[in-house]
Amino acid sequence: MFKETILVSDEPQETEELVQLINPEKDLELRPEDLPEEISILPIKNTVLFPGVVIPITVTRQKSIRLIKKAYQGNRIIGVVAQKNKLAEEPVIDDLYRFGTIARIIKMLVLPDGNTTIIIQGKNRFAIKEYTSEEPFLTARIELQTEPALDLQTKEATALVQSLKDAASKILKLNPEIPQEAQVALDNISSTAFLIHFLSSNLNVDVAEKQKILEVNNIIDRGTLLLQYMLKEIQMLEIKHEIQKKVHTDIDQQQRDYFLRQQIKVLQDELGYDGPDKEIEKLRKRGAEKKWPKAVAEHFNKELDKLQRTNPQAPDFPVMMNYVEFMLDLPWEEYTQDDFNLKKAKKILDKDHFGLEKVKTRILEYLAVIKLKQDMKGPILCLYGPPGVGKTSLGKSIAKALGRNYVRMSLGGLHDEAEIRGHRKTYIGAMPGKILQNIKKAKSSNPVFVLDEIDKVKTDFRGDPSSALLEVLDPEQNNAFGDNYLEAEYDLSKVLFIATANSLDTIQPALRDRMEIIELSGYTVEEKLQIATRHLIPKQVKEHGLLPIDVTFTKEGILKIIEAYTRESGVRSLERKIGSVVRHVAKLKAMEENLPETLGEKEVIKILGAEIFDEEMYQGNDIAGVVTGLAWTQVGGDILFVESSVSKGKGAITISGQLGEVMKESATAALSYLKANADLLNIDHRVFQNYDLHIHVPAGAVPKDGPSAGITMLTSLASTFTQRKVKSHLAMTGEITLRGKVLPVGGIKEKILAAKRSGIKEIILSQKNKRDISEIEKSYTKGLSFHYVESVDQVLKMALLKEKVTKPVIFHLPEAPKN
Repeated sequence: MFKETILVSDEPQETEELVQLINPEKDLELRPEDLPEEISILPIKNTVLFPGVVIPITVTRQKSIRLIKKAYQGNRIIGVVAQKNKLAEEPVIDDLYRFGTIARIIKMLVLPDGNTTIIIQGKNRFAIKEYTSEEPFLTARIELQTEPALDLQTKEATALVQSLKDAASKILKLNPEIPQEAQVALDNISSTAFLIHFLSSNLNVDVAEKQKILEVNNIIDRGTLLLQYMLKEIQMLEIKHEIQKKVHTDIDQQQRDYFLRQQIKVLQDELGYDGPDKEIEKLRKRGAEKKWPKAVAEHFNKELDKLQRTNPQAPDFPVMMNYVEFMLDLPWEEYTQDDFNLKKAKKILDKDHFGLEKVKTRILEYLAVIKLKQDMKGPILCLYGPPGVGKTSLGKSIAKALGRNYVRMSLGGLHDEAEIRGHRKTYIGAMPGKILQNIKKAKSSNPVFVLDEIDKVKTDFRGDPSSALLEVLDPEQNNAFGDNYLEAEYDLSKVLFIATANSLDTIQPALRDRMEIIELSGYTVEEKLQIATRHLIPKQVKEHGLLPIDVTFTKEGILKIIEAYTRESGVRSLERKIGSVVRHVAKLKAMEENLPETLGEKEVIKILGAEIFDEEMYQGNDIAGVVTGLAWTQVGGDILFVESSVSKGKGAITISGQLGEVMKESATAALSYLKANADLLNIDHRVFQNYDLHIHVPAGAVPKDGPSAGITMLTSLASTFTQRKVKSHLAMTGEITLRGKVLPVGGIKEKILAAKRSGIKEIILSQKNKRDISEIEKSYTKGLSFHYVESVDQVLKMALLKEKVTKPVIFHLPEAPKN
């Protein structure tokens, strides 16, 4: 605002800045009768002309020059209108605002370069009614905008004028570029209307904002809008002034701090306090006592010398100090003494984990090899299994058995390679990778290091952490692990890495190849019962401030929690439910009420509410086509029923129950085998063309897949087409081929236990699954009879009785054509 000069032009160009002229004493307004019927319109850009204000304009357009010369020779009256689009070289009607100002040409000067400069004074505001011509220049019929009669001596008008003058004075003080003569001009303005127009003309805003002010009809409203813009400008100037002041203050503060630090240094020397030099000497002394490789020692001393030459006030000084301190904090060649008492290790593993015999045996074998070889090089263990089966806690038990320090690093959701290898220390906020951070935390170079959830490592544009782990988990490479922050090789070969995973599918193949996979299957109901009795209940009793005599679970009560309130492979939900029951007892004790003598089925249901899960039970053999199969799930084994039925039709096949592709293929293979061998079962071939077949596996909302229902489906189809009963309390599992072979399947332990829980007494399996049965404890298979088969003929011979069902379907077949 109050620019020392004004640049107004109808062409973009460089011009000399001209001093603004004002003449508020003259009678400004023109009467309508003083104006011609049509008036010439001069488009201008970069500013808006207000009544009473005198401004210079340099005219370069040929149209505008013709207009000026003609008007100057006549009554010197023109209409001045601002351009909407300042980039338009030859503005048309749509490029101009509708409101403008009548102006009188005071002076015209023709410059040597052919341009013409005029000095004009604004008179009245007007609105364009219509344009009458565009050549040789714009002309239009206009309507003068008369100012409403207002009492400018009111308190409102007086307050507005004073506010405008105060705001203008404040702008003058905040903006040193405005000459002080502007204050004199302000003091000499007595007309309220002219004061508003003068300030509006000099306002430092866009043309569009000035045009808004011009178009306001009421002078008081015009002044109020102007005041709003001026107050915004004051705010901007104050912020600018504050920033400049702050920068100046910061420079002064830095100089002051420097002198103060120099004085503090002198005082510290006098008083014997440790300065940066003495701190560096202490670090050097600690480095000399370190048992680290020669190359690392040389690198450390080199960094320390660099630190000593650095100004303590420099930004790099604390970064370099943190770096050398991190080098000293790492346990270079510091190892804990291993305890290779394998009997003690076995006791610890048995105490901490019930069951998992195969896993514990493999861990003991691994420790035995380390004891004999005295060398850590070997496969990295990867404990693979569903959540809650004790993978992470096994790592703790191994550390406890060996007498080593234990650290755990969660890899879930990790997606930045720098989390493994660290950042280069040249970056702001650089840090070492989590591998070395955890080694530092362990305070030894041979801890048990658990890499938790290794299957959940992510990959994105920041790198591939799983590829960075290849070096960490390779015994041939990790003796010289390179961290970007450390810039020196660190030996990880003595670290016992144990990874855990819930799924192997998402682990990078090269990374999986470096690990020995040890599978932890889900716990059986019997194992969960033992775990709850030995570990979970005592733990919850202790955590809730009770005594062992306060809580007594019956075997039936625990089984009710396991079977009716949890459905999982591990024991996390089981522990939470036991905790809920124990909390109820704790509440009774705190309220001094009678405690239950035992916690049986009734008490558990009363505390935990209605049962959440129902268990599938054997349902009999009264209907043809219903056969019991065995399934494996993430939460253990289960039984499933395969149902099939026929109806009069044309041989269509329907498969339902949300079955996966593999299971559908098993159904197709079973039907194909049955058609090919129909004579062996005395099935008329015509039944396949004249009856529709529907195969269904109940619990349609649950997705199912896998090949293990192959013999179950074949038996179901054979029973349906022969209407023979299936042997009672019989279940089966196995894959079939078109040749009639029965192939082995997995998850046998879980399936056997599910069959036993469901009241099954006999189970048909592939001959090759016999080895799986031998690995299951005898107590789990007690009461079950196993039939091992190699072909489907053996399956059908065992499974189908000669007896027909109670209400057999009678097949009505068309007569065979005679030859």
